[in-house]
Amino acid sequence: MTVLTDVDVTIRNLREEVCRLHAQLTRYELVVWTAGNVSARVPGRDLLVIKPSGVAYDELTPENMVVCDLHGRVVEGDHAPSSDTDAQAYVYRHMPHVGGVVHTHSTYATAWAARGEPIPCVLTMMADEFGGDIPVGPFALIGDDSIGHGIVETLAGSRSPAVLMRNHGVFTIGKSAKAAVKAAVMCEDVARTVHIARQLGRPPPIAERDVDSLFDRYQNVYGQR
Repeated sequence: MTVLTDVDVTIRNLREEVCRLHAQLTRYELVVWTAGNVSARVPGRDLLVIKPSGVAYDELTPENMVVCDLHGRVVEGDHAPSSDTDAQAYVYRHMPHVGGVVHTHSTYATAWAARGEPIPCVLTMMADEFGGDIPVGPFALIGDDSIGHGIVETLAGSRSPAVLMRNHGVFTIGKSAKAAVKAAVMCEDVARTVHIARQLGRPPPIAERDVDSLFDRYQNVYGQR
């Protein structure tokens, strides 16, 4: 009989969670075809679990999730990992508080990324979740850790868990993979609303002191404790 270690059990559970969370990306129409991905850090280990490259969402299983080290090298799995693995591994190496990373090409948020324009904080929900504007990161080619550099550099001076990578799409971070998925869902929602508001006029930004107050309430008081 095979005896599973605590790490084995943790990785098995993360495989199941990461696989399950990908369904939220399609549910909220944040991705098409095989684009996008969810990853999670393995607590206490220099490892991550991520979606395999080029596999359709309805073919994802816990077993075909890929375990990599924090330099993007495959440790466990029969598939090649996502092309974003090196970038996300860089994020995990340089942002130790991050437990999950998500990438999408959601329509409205990616339209802002294509314009190279931050989404201005004109909604209380933006103040709550993002603590201000959703920033734009630099253009970077896919396939190495260049995107990771841009994510880390951009979010280092921001409370936002989301960054719009120029001409590319959305990357979100969170304490867990689920939190990063939530940020991706909310990023697309506010991107759409602010876009529509822009068609009607120029929405005024929320005052910085009010943003601070809203962010503090949502992060520390809102919900069940």
